[in-house]
Amino acid sequence: MRHSWRIGRIFGIDINIDSSWLVIFVLFSWILSTTYFPQRFPDWSRGLSWIIGTITSLLIFASVLVHELAHSLVAIGQGEKVRNITLFLFGGVAQITEEPKKPWREFTLALIGPLASLALAFVFFVLSLVLSGTSGPIRALLSYLATINLVLAIFNLLPGFPMDGGRVLRAIVWKVTGNLRKATRIASLTGQVFAFFLIFLGILQIFRANLTGLWLIFIGWFLHSAAVRGYHQVMVESLLKGVRAEELMSRDFETVTSDLPVQSLVDDYILKKKERVFLVADKGDLKGIVCLDDVKATPKESWPETRVGEIMTPKEKLEAVRPDADGRKVLASITSKDIHQVPVMEGERVAGIICRSDILRFIQLRSELGV
Repeated sequence: MRHSWRIGRIFGIDINIDSSWLVIFVLFSWILSTTYFPQRFPDWSRGLSWIIGTITSLLIFASVLVHELAHSLVAIGQGEKVRNITLFLFGGVAQITEEPKKPWREFTLALIGPLASLALAFVFFVLSLVLSGTSGPIRALLSYLATINLVLAIFNLLPGFPMDGGRVLRAIVWKVTGNLRKATRIASLTGQVFAFFLIFLGILQIFRANLTGLWLIFIGWFLHSAAVRGYHQVMVESLLKGVRAEELMSRDFETVTSDLPVQSLVDDYILKKKERVFLVADKGDLKGIVCLDDVKATPKESWPETRVGEIMTPKEKLEAVRPDADGRKVLASITSKDIHQVPVMEGERVAGIICRSDILRFIQLRSELGV
């Protein structure tokens, strides 16, 4: 199971590290400390190689953080909200609440990241020249960071969605065609072709007894998956465009108590009444909502002992919406908060319930009908 940890906050943005980041950080430090620096500077001691290698690895990810901060600050300047930045196995990602609404915003937001990396490459290169007559290890560190930031900028500018270059391509096609869905499909296909190219190069490397090919295959597979997911996300948003919360919600729901065993909820309510979502209230006081998804996430063997109050989404965590709320925002709220359902409120009255599964069924139906 993957975890992430909050390590700080910059410009009001939470900075997290994913558990996979620890793996790549250790791997980078090990390669730099035992292979790269010892081969280029054989007169260095083992301890010095490890010190410079570890510091370099940390600064590589600091450079990735600057890259993502550049994206985030531009997004904030465009009126978007940035939930957090997470460093993970393949670098970093800024969690921006919504996609840009205009091509020029997409273009600016995508391009600023590589430009920030190019700026870092230039700064590190200049510093390596300025300090050319000083410490050799520091100069070596700065030269490597200049090179890696240049590579990061160039790689991200390749026209493969969802990389920055792919988003720049999407913005251009979007501007020309006026169709975001078509632009995303073209950028996604380009990204998939690029991913297959990386996989092909990786296979060739392996046939040549070069194990770095495994890394290329891994990156290619990741980019292909991301390109497909990116297109599917736009497809989903287009299917929910113009849809109101009241069209997605279920109006038929019953109330259960928080001390009801989950087994009884399944036997006496879900199976008998054929309902999927229930309000949880004790003596008329709303406590939360329990949905079929909450039950499915609970181990079956613990149903008799587990109470509804233990698996429900408590009232304090509910993301209530109005009946006229945009369907895309409802889905974004469920996804970003990692919840299974939201109540639809008319004043203080619960008018309906929207489960994650309700939205998925609605999307599937519209897709099958070609609506």
